[in-house]
Amino acid sequence: MHSDLATLPLSDWLHTALFGYYPYICLAVMIVGSVLRFDREQYSWRSGSSQMLRKKQLAWGSNLFHIGILFLFMGHFVGLLTPHAIYQYVITAEAKQLVAIVAGSIAGTMCFIGLTLLMHRRFFDARIRVTSTFGDNAVLVILWVQLVLGLLTVPFSLGHGDASVMLRLSAWAQGIFTFAPNNAAQVQGLDWPYLVHLVLGLTIFLLFPFTRLVHMLSAPVWYLNRRGWQLVRTRNQVIEPREAPVLKPAPSRVPAE
Repeated sequence: MHSDLATLPLSDWLHTALFGYYPYICLAVMIVGSVLRFDREQYSWRSGSSQMLRKKQLAWGSNLFHIGILFLFMGHFVGLLTPHAIYQYVITAEAKQLVAIVAGSIAGTMCFIGLTLLMHRRFFDARIRVTSTFGDNAVLVILWVQLVLGLLTVPFSLGHGDASVMLRLSAWAQGIFTFAPNNAAQVQGLDWPYLVHLVLGLTIFLLFPFTRLVHMLSAPVWYLNRRGWQLVRTRNQVIEPREAPVLKPAPSRVPAE
């Protein structure tokens, strides 16, 4: 334990633990757990399908959710981990924040609608509810709460037009991978939706290898570059009947007298 932690107030100690040490625990469990699960339980490495039931609602919900979540993931990944010194020659921090708010709101709304449809389908259809596990239901609820928290940060971000909060969040995220000392101080004093959103996001990484979310690591993207093929049957093709083989009777054996 760090020597400074013993002299910190309880609230500061909790903040340091959540935003200074908890990220490394979550990332370590996600990486090691995913490798072990792939090595030992490959048959459980799947998303689980219920597409035979309520296919129309599944199509709308799944497409909206996956399109939205992919944009959100890439936006968070690029937006948080790209240093300000790199993109400042292309776009200002204020303009970058405005783009992030608009694009994130659109993608977040799409993802929220899609996930709500998927939750309604899973929780209110008796047949699907029977085939669902506790982990399946828990993942949907956690992701739904995380989306709500993310959308709640939008009005708070609009109140910080100078992009100061965005820069602090980026510095905190980049400091995790550079092992920056006192990194938790970067998010000290932020509004509660930001802090809860960060903690729940880290918890999703922690739970990642134990849920169906692992299928994200094995998305069949190689199918996009695969050459297609088509099976063609000709309806007018006449199939000649085969003649039945003639079976000759076996020679009878007469016992010698």
